[in-house]
Amino acid sequence: MEQRRPPGPPQFVLEVFAEPTCVKDIVRAILHTIFFHRYFPSLRPSTIEVLDFTLPFVSDPQLETLIDTRVGQLIRQLSSTSSSRGNVRGQLAVQFFEKRRRKGGGLGWFTGAGKAEEEVCWEIWCLEVTIATPRTEAERAKVVKAMASTLQRTAMKIVTIVNKDKEHIPPITTSETNPFPYQIELNPRLEGWGKSIGIF
Repeated sequence: MEQRRPPGPPQFVLEVFAEPTCVKDIVRAILHTIFFHRYFPSLRPSTIEVLDFTLPFVSDPQLETLIDTRVGQLIRQLSSTSSSRGNVRGQLAVQFFEKRRRKGGGLGWFTGAGKAEEEVCWEIWCLEVTIATPRTEAERAKVVKAMASTLQRTAMKIVTIVNKDKEHIPPITTSETNPFPYQIELNPRLEGWGKSIGIF
């Protein structure tokens, strides 16, 4: 029996585990790793060191600002949330879009007939971030080991996905510097009809 893919863009879930002092560096590194493989303008390769791992870094001021802003928002949200067990969770989603010509006809203002193009999402990366706050030095050693292991697995998962799942990437049909717009959302609602028509 043939397995069907759910409707909509493919979604790739990445688990991120960190302690409060490292969450910024780890989440930034994972986001840069995603963008290194999905950011199509020409760029000069750069790297960053996180937990003794060398990971790719996209040196683009506009992208760096967006990543730093979203990571900062995530950290503020996570630090304002408390948990009796010491673990706090949040999400970031990276969405990539293609620009498509709108089909003519329709209901005028309701279908956005005034716009010649629409942005259609072709891929989503969801980062599920868990913050652990160790209470003892022994717990801290376990958390550091788990952070390094999770970071390595996550980086390898990204590389595996981008090398295997390519058929959904739309063709580049424009000469713009960045042919595929992107968004980074904090705690996104990725499912449901309300999200698909833009009211949530």
